[in-house]
Amino acid sequence: MRLKTVLNDFHSTLDEYYGKDEVNSFFDLLMEHYLKIKRIDLALNPKYEIDTEEHELFFKALQELKLYKPIQYIIGETEFYGLPFKVNEHTLIPRPETEELVDWIIKCHTERSDESPRILDIGTGTGCIPITLAEHMANAQVFSIDVSEEALQIAKQNAMLNDVDVKFIHDDILSPHHTELSEAYNYDVIVSNPPYVRDLEKAEIKSNVLDYEPHLALFVDNENPLQFYKAICEFAQKYLNEGGALYFEINEYLGQEMIQLLNDFGFNKIELKQDLFEKNRMIRGFK
Repeated sequence: MRLKTVLNDFHSTLDEYYGKDEVNSFFDLLMEHYLKIKRIDLALNPKYEIDTEEHELFFKALQELKLYKPIQYIIGETEFYGLPFKVNEHTLIPRPETEELVDWIIKCHTERSDESPRILDIGTGTGCIPITLAEHMANAQVFSIDVSEEALQIAKQNAMLNDVDVKFIHDDILSPHHTELSEAYNYDVIVSNPPYVRDLEKAEIKSNVLDYEPHLALFVDNENPLQFYKAICEFAQKYLNEGGALYFEINEYLGQEMIQLLNDFGFNKIELKQDLFEKNRMIRGFK
């Protein structure tokens, strides 16, 4: 079958769900993933043929896209801050606002004189935060924890994929004991993108996220939406070095509550930062 015919099938089936441009983007990713070719190759060879097995892969992807399954889960990979990452149903798909958080930390580091900062990421998922920091902060010692052993397996694969050294630890920040973490000495930077979407906000979440991404990494109770932030602040009081920085990605609706929380725990130089869409999505404080 001609690949061009498959592309036409994608448009006739999916344009009403996503729009023509996004369907083109999906098809480009699938061509590169399944066939190792790019759009220019199809343009130069409009009679490009695929075999039955290859057609089956595209057909399956089309059916999954029709059910709003994220393209990243279909191909099992994505890109974050220019680096490749494997993803699966046990990990959130890394997002642009998290890239902005990482960029903030990297730029802050270049302005500091730390020779070998110790960095702890809490709630690793794919490992996108600690791996990217390890890649761009060559002298850093990077540690990362997650409560999900399945997520840690993916994170370890991603560290190998990107050839960086990150120590991954199975731990729950809500637990009162953190023996392995505390034995790793104090930290100069602690960063976290914890669950922060309140149950009352589920109506705002698109089905491709709600139906496929792990709820454990997304949602918190309406009554205690800052429970992870409180636990991390308590941990940081013990294990963040004096002058060390605490970074969070946050719920856009809870910026003022986060400022108050960091104040309550004695952090100073608190800065609430907006993302590219002018939403309050990041905060930083110093011990």
